[in-house]
Amino acid sequence: MSEPKRALRVLSVIPPMTQLNTPYPSTAYLTGFMRSRGIDAVQEDLALALVLELFSVDGLLSVRHDIEASPERQRTPRTAAFLDAFERYHSTISPTLAFLQGRDSTLAHRICSRAFLPEGPRFESLDVYIDEDGGDPLAWAFGALGVQDRARHIATLYLNDIADVLRDAIDPRFEFVRYAESLARSQPTFDPLAEALSAAPNLIDCTLAALTRDALARHRPDVVLVSVPFPGAVYAAFRIAQTVKAHDPAIVTVLGGGYVNTELRELKEPRVFDYFDHITLDAGERPLLSLLEHLQGQRSVQRLVRTYRRDSEGTVQYVNWIEADIAFAEVGTPTWDGLPLDRYLSLLDMLNPMHRLWSDGRWNKLTVAHGCYWKKCSFCDVSLDYISRYEGASAATLVDRIETIVAETGQTGFHFVDEAAPPKALKTLSAELLNRNLAISWWGNIRFEKSFTPELCQQLADSGCIAISGGLEVASDRLLNLMKKGVSVEQVARVTKAFSDAGVLVHAYLMYGFPTQTVQDTVDALEYVRQLFEQGCIQSGFFHRFACTVHSPVGQKPEDYGITLQPLPPITFATNDVDFIDPTGVDHDALGVALKKALYNYMHGIGLDEDVRIWFGPRTPRSRVPRDRIARALAA
Repeated sequence: MSEPKRALRVLSVIPPMTQLNTPYPSTAYLTGFMRSRGIDAVQEDLALALVLELFSVDGLLSVRHDIEASPERQRTPRTAAFLDAFERYHSTISPTLAFLQGRDSTLAHRICSRAFLPEGPRFESLDVYIDEDGGDPLAWAFGALGVQDRARHIATLYLNDIADVLRDAIDPRFEFVRYAESLARSQPTFDPLAEALSAAPNLIDCTLAALTRDALARHRPDVVLVSVPFPGAVYAAFRIAQTVKAHDPAIVTVLGGGYVNTELRELKEPRVFDYFDHITLDAGERPLLSLLEHLQGQRSVQRLVRTYRRDSEGTVQYVNWIEADIAFAEVGTPTWDGLPLDRYLSLLDMLNPMHRLWSDGRWNKLTVAHGCYWKKCSFCDVSLDYISRYEGASAATLVDRIETIVAETGQTGFHFVDEAAPPKALKTLSAELLNRNLAISWWGNIRFEKSFTPELCQQLADSGCIAISGGLEVASDRLLNLMKKGVSVEQVARVTKAFSDAGVLVHAYLMYGFPTQTVQDTVDALEYVRQLFEQGCIQSGFFHRFACTVHSPVGQKPEDYGITLQPLPPITFATNDVDFIDPTGVDHDALGVALKKALYNYMHGIGLDEDVRIWFGPRTPRSRVPRDRIARALAA
């Protein structure tokens, strides 16, 4: 009689460079799900581990060694300055990280003195803030910050200076959260990534490899899952898989995540499978269960779900046995067990109030519902599962999950990571939180729709809502209709004012360069934004350039939006963004500079009474929007 097959141990990994203030939630979701099904599952955050290793006493010594080993003519002014001030960097790195981890708050006073930390080029950003009355320039720039906040901002500049040195001396691809992004963004072929992976490993690569081997030695997994949320993490993900295969080729490596779901849907490149044995698409629970059953001999290869593999002849094969996904209400509670919650770094970028929430503080990330209940926006990947399959769970189930997570982590802050949290779900969720007297703080993304009445906004605030963000995109009713946003500018004004009146920070996602958008449209949109700030409707915002994707309505039916797509090359690896020809011929890049400058000033209360044309070049058309349009909408 044969011995029963040993249960598989599954290690889920967060690759660099993803997030430093809190764990990216994908591994927590999958680990929690697998444990709910009796699977032996563990997790590691190699993104955090890599930074902590490089930004350490020994790590900085290794960086100095690499710089000194290079020809002097190759050194940049930044690396030379780093060498000159090395002893100060070396002596301050450990206490500064301890401070950013919340383990030594008393250091804030020395950091704020501006005499403790060495100051490189990143600190020049502080020099532009001048108080003519001789007051505190940081107070003008960032508000009346306390000592702790000021210190975190200064310490963040210090770490960014060191990151710049790493980029100059070790690896030009290094950034805190966009590592090697250029190697992965819509690359039609695998060649650039293959070339980078075949190159001799640098200090960062070697450090990541050592951390990977340490994790393998501790956990002894049979399967390693690598979740890649966006292009910047792809290179490191493949380096991790390369290390795993060199360590033990028998370990099964699996790639998934947001990047895979959007970019690798036309995968034909067999070389990818030198690194990963399987690649799964969309919601990972069902494909993962199917794969584990297959590895244990309980399911044939033909019954894998949404999985790429390389067959015995070396050909890429996509297998999709039609099987129902795991219901959202049954995916289990995320778990952060195994992640070093006390070692994450609370960084502080004060240029944008909402961006501060992304980088400052350790938030438990949770999803209120799977997918998007609206799923009509023409610029969005509405054809893909993460948008198109909408599914919720009861308020009781969600609050049960919240209570479990609070008990496990000791942290009461939550970031609801939905594409757009549904108003009905938030209403019942907030009522359940209030009913249980559960004191949490939370923020998330919504649509600015009329369901968010002043009464509901106040109820959400009472339940712990501290901030919301939503897509205003282009403040133009014509373009909002073309985008199929299902909202008007006046409606957005009323909803955002209701949230603001309830004491909730409001952030607007803004867009420029949408098809058929003219210079006049852009000027008019900025006038609306000015008025929204002026009337206290929004406190934060960010302009991003429209990008056409192959999975969006614009990409699938460009003729409906008046544009022509540029032909794509043959795709064997990644595809998502697609260039297009807009007959308007507008220089959106130049307009984008003006929009971002205006927005930065509006967030600091500057220029709100000025004509918006001051931010643009000469011969800019006058706005057609009455200067009291939003005020009248609010008064109606």
